[in-house]
Amino acid sequence: MDKIHIKNLEVFAKHGVFPEENVLGQKFVVSAVLYTSTREAGKTDELAKSIHYGDVSHLIAEFMKQNTFQLLETAAERLAEELLLKTEHLEKICLEIKKPWAPVGLPLETVSVEIERGWHTAYIALGSNLGDKEANLRLGVEGLRSTRGCRVEAVSDFLVTEPYGGVEQDDFLNGAMKIRTLLTPHELLERLHEIEQGAKRERIVRWGPRTLDLDILLYDDLILDEEELHIPHIEMYKRDFVLKPLCQIAPYVRHPVYNRTAAELLAALETQEAGSPN
Repeated sequence: MDKIHIKNLEVFAKHGVFPEENVLGQKFVVSAVLYTSTREAGKTDELAKSIHYGDVSHLIAEFMKQNTFQLLETAAERLAEELLLKTEHLEKICLEIKKPWAPVGLPLETVSVEIERGWHTAYIALGSNLGDKEANLRLGVEGLRSTRGCRVEAVSDFLVTEPYGGVEQDDFLNGAMKIRTLLTPHELLERLHEIEQGAKRERIVRWGPRTLDLDILLYDDLILDEEELHIPHIEMYKRDFVLKPLCQIAPYVRHPVYNRTAAELLAALETQEAGSPN
């Protein structure tokens, strides 16, 4: 990915643990590496196809001046989020905030915090078989759409499917969506649980009926196995009610463990269910 550099932008602002720092203020020095594609801008010579580093510089200065944080870590985190949300074409940012006049009582040149943040692509499965099923699924979509740091890019049709897991219950309505997010996998999982609770989801019987079920299927190419979170979703490859809606919006997204596309996984599952010896 191409890079645009903003190096050592000086801003007078009021950040620090000590009260006098929040009142008197001091100099901060901000550097940013903006990750984007400059290909179209380079071919067309149009600024709108790239990132206006002047606008970004002013946004950095205004944000640093208008806010007050105790920690450099917080200033960096909030500023990176603000830039990613407000800067078109920005995919990732490496941000460093330096504090040359840090009150540590010792001679030093500067202290700084440097972080790297960016957009991630995730695929979410939706399911409901209690109450107004379609309304429940739409609540799930809108819940993510209204979440800061999440952008819903595609939503599948909602498909009627038979229950899974051997528990007698009503048919499900299932779907899938593609989102872009600044949330980490664990933050995203927490947000999904909040949206489920908003739909009065109760976790009583495994594979039992539920008003709203939201699962992370894929998150970039991440492979994560923890007690509370498995990415890719541990059983997505054998669930047609997951793969069918996923194939509507992303047939060529690739499973990072099996190295097969969603379409290939669905074809293999349908072949197996048809009783083919292969």
